[in-house]
Amino acid sequence: MMDILFPILLVIVGAVVGFASSFIMNNMKVSNATKEAEKIINNAKKEADKAKRDALLEQKEEAHKQKMDLEKEIREKKSELKESENRLLQREANIDKRDEMYQKREAILDEREEKISERQEEILNEKGKVEDIKKEQLELLEKISSFSKEKARECIMEKVRESMSHEISEYIKERENEAKLEADKKARELVVGSMQRYAADIANDQTVTVVNLPNDEMKGRIIGREGRNIRTIEAITGVDLIIDDTPEAVVLSSFDPLRREIARVTLESLIKDGRIHPTRIEELYDKVCKDMKQKTIELGQTAIFDLGLTKFDPELIETIGKLHFRTSFGQNALQHSIEVAHLSGLIAGELGENITLAKRAGLLHDIGKAIDHEIEGSHVDIGVDIAKKYHENETVINAIASHHGDTQATSVISIIVAIADALSASRPGARNDSLENYIKRLSQLEEAGNEIDGVEKTYAVQAGRELRVIVKPEEVDDLGAHKIAREVKEKIESTMKYPGTIKITVVRETRAQEEAK
Repeated sequence: MMDILFPILLVIVGAVVGFASSFIMNNMKVSNATKEAEKIINNAKKEADKAKRDALLEQKEEAHKQKMDLEKEIREKKSELKESENRLLQREANIDKRDEMYQKREAILDEREEKISERQEEILNEKGKVEDIKKEQLELLEKISSFSKEKARECIMEKVRESMSHEISEYIKERENEAKLEADKKARELVVGSMQRYAADIANDQTVTVVNLPNDEMKGRIIGREGRNIRTIEAITGVDLIIDDTPEAVVLSSFDPLRREIARVTLESLIKDGRIHPTRIEELYDKVCKDMKQKTIELGQTAIFDLGLTKFDPELIETIGKLHFRTSFGQNALQHSIEVAHLSGLIAGELGENITLAKRAGLLHDIGKAIDHEIEGSHVDIGVDIAKKYHENETVINAIASHHGDTQATSVISIIVAIADALSASRPGARNDSLENYIKRLSQLEEAGNEIDGVEKTYAVQAGRELRVIVKPEEVDDLGAHKIAREVKEKIESTMKYPGTIKITVVRETRAQEEAK
C-alpha cells in the first residue's frame, strides 16, 4: 500500500512544483512585458512631444518668413505708390505750368487780334482814299487824252494781240509737239512695261499632227481591207490621214484643231486597243467626243481661274474652252485671249481702271471665233450676240464690238482691249506668216515712200515696224519733211493691211564734203 501511495505523492508534489514554477515564470514574463510596454509608451510620448515641438517650431519659422515677405511686399507697394504719387504731382505741376503758358499765349493772341483789326480798318480807309485818287486821275487822263478807259483798253489789247500772235502760235506749236512726244513716250513705256511684266511663251499651232506607230505593220491594219478602216476614220472625224513612206508614223491633216485632236486621240486609242474595224472606230469616236467636251469645259475653267475671274455661265465656260481648238494665223485663240486679258489687266492697272472688267473684256473679245465656223457672220458680230445672250456688262460688249475698229469705242477699257489685242497679235513669232508675204509687205512699205516726190530712198527696218525715209535736202526743207511723213502715213493706212503700228521716220541731212590734196 505504501508502495503505491509514495509514487502518487511524488506525482502530486511534481505537479504542484511544476504548476508553481509555471505560474512564477508567467508572472515574470507579464512583468517584463509590462515594463517593456511602458518603456515603448514612454519613448513614443517623448517622440510625439519632440515632433510636436519641431512642428510648432517650423510653423513659427514659416509664419515669421511669411510675415517678413508680406512686410517686404507692403514696403514695395508703398514705394510704388509714393513714386506714382510723385509722378502725378509732377504731371499736375506741368499741367499747371502749361495752362499758365496757354493763358499767356491766349492773351497775346487777343492783343494781336485787336491790333490786326485796327490795322485792317486803317488799310480799308487807305484803300478807299487810293481808289478815290485813282478815279480822279483816270477822269483827268480821259479829259486830257480825249479817250475813255474802255477805248484805251481796246487799243492796247489790239496792239498786244497783233505783236503776240506770232509768238503765241509758236508757243502753242512747241507745247503741242512736247505734249505729243511726252504722250508717245508715256504710251510706249506703258505698253512695253505691260509686255515685260507679262512674258508668255510663244506657241503656234500647225495644221498637221503626227501619230507615232509601234511598227510599220500597224499602217496596214489602219488602212484595213480595201481601205475600209481609213475611209471610216476620215469620214467620221473629217480629218485626212496621210500614210506615206515615213517609218512608224501617220500624219493627220486638218485646219480644224478640234477635229484633229479628236482624230488623234481616237487613233491612239485604236492602236492601244488593237481592235481596228469600223464598228470599233465609231464606238471609240463617240467616247472621245464625250471626253473632249469635258476637256473643253476644264480648259475654260482653267483659263477663268488663272485670270481670277468669276460668275460665268456654264455654257459660256464651254464656249471659252472651245477657243483652244481654234487658230488665227497659227496662233491658238484661247492662248491669245488669255494673253490679251493679262495685258488688258496690266494696262488698266497702270491707268487706274477696273482691272477685273478689263480682264473679262480681254478674255471674251474673240469669243465669236469659238463658233464662227458653225454660224454665219463675222466673229465680232457673233461675239456681241454671245455677250448679250449671257448678259455681259455693256463695257465688255462694246470692247468686243470695237476691238477691230468696226464700232466706236465708248470706254477706256475698250481702247485698252484693242491695244492689247494688237500687241498679242503683232509681237514677233506670235503668228505664222510666210516668207513671201513678209517680203511682199516690206516691199510695199518701201514703195509707199519711194513714190513720193523728194524722197531719195526708203528702208523698212525692225521687221516692218519702222519705215525710214531719206529725203533730198536740196528739194525738201524741214516743214516739207513733216508733210512727207504725213503723206506716207496716209498712204500706208489707205493701201495696206498690217498688224500693230508702223513708225515713220523722215531723215533730212546736209553733208559738206571736201577732199584735201
